[in-house]
Amino acid sequence: MQEKKEHPKVKSELHPRSKHRARYNFEKLIKSSPELGAFVAPNKYGDESIDFFNPAAVKALNKALLLHHYGLDYWDIPEHYLCPPIPGRADYIHNIADLLKGNLTKIPKGDHIKGLDIGVGANCIYPIIGQHEYGWSFIGSETDEAAISSAKQIEQRNFNLKSNLEIRRQEKSNDFFHTILKPEERVDFTMCNPPFHASLDDAQKASLKKLKNLKGKRPSKALLNFGGQQNELWTKGGEARFVKDMIYESKQFAKQCFWFTSLISKEINLKPTYKVLEKVNVTEVKTIEMGQGHKVSRFVAWTFLSAEEQEQWISERW
Repeated sequence: MQEKKEHPKVKSELHPRSKHRARYNFEKLIKSSPELGAFVAPNKYGDESIDFFNPAAVKALNKALLLHHYGLDYWDIPEHYLCPPIPGRADYIHNIADLLKGNLTKIPKGDHIKGLDIGVGANCIYPIIGQHEYGWSFIGSETDEAAISSAKQIEQRNFNLKSNLEIRRQEKSNDFFHTILKPEERVDFTMCNPPFHASLDDAQKASLKKLKNLKGKRPSKALLNFGGQQNELWTKGGEARFVKDMIYESKQFAKQCFWFTSLISKEINLKPTYKVLEKVNVTEVKTIEMGQGHKVSRFVAWTFLSAEEQEQWISERW
C-alpha cells in the first residue's frame, strides 16, 4: 500500500450549495443503493473507492448518488449511453439558480419556474437535480429514440418528476427550439451540454489520449465504446458550430425565454461564440465559470430581453 494521501475535507471548488463537496460516504451510498457495494474496495492508498475505469462501477456510483441525494426511487440508463459525473452537472443547475436570482433577494423556486434541457439524454440528470433542489419543472428535448424511452422511464417511475417533466421528441436533429417550444410558450431558462467533438475520429482520439494519460497504457476498445453515443459526443463542426447554430435559432424565440445558456467545454470556443452573440444583438451576455477539481468548466448565458422586459417577466412569473 502506498503512503496515504491527505484529502481536503471539502471540495471547495464546487458550488457552495452542492451536495458533493464532501468526500463520498460509501457506507451511506451503499445503504441507498446496495448494488454499489460490489464495486467498493480499498484503493492503493487504503481509501474506500471504486475503479473509475470500470463502466459498471461508475454507473453504480452515479445511481447511488442520485438515489441518496436527490430522492429518486428509480434510475437507469441503457448500455453505452452517457453516464455523466453528477457533481459537475449539479454545479450547472446551482449556477443557473444564481443566474435567475440576479439582484433579487432569493432564488426563484417552484414548478412555475420552467427550464428547457436541450438534449436531455437517457440519464435525465438536469431535470432530476433541478426539480429536487429548486422545485423547477422541465421540458426535456431529445432526438434519440432509446434515450427518449430511458428518460420517460425515469420520469414515470419517480413521483416528483411525473408532474414536473415533459419529454418531447425533437424531429429535426439540426433544430433546437422549433417543434419543441410551442407558440407563446415561455421558459425561464434553457440549458445544454453540447457534443464537443467534430467527428467520431476526434472523439475516439480524445478518449484514447485521456485514458492513456490516466492509466499509463493503451485502453481497451470496450472502454472507448463506453460513455456516450455518437450524438452525445460529436457533431459536424464540433461544439463551436453547434452553439453558433443554437444562438442564431434562439433569436427567433427571443421573447419566449429569459436566459438561454449552453456549456462551452473548450475555452478557445468562447471568442467565436461572443462574435455570434454580437451579430444577433443580444442585450446581455454572462460567462459563468465552474471549477471541478483540476478542470475549469463554464457556461455562457444570453438574453434578448430589455431591462424593462426583464422586470415585467420577473413580476409576471417569479
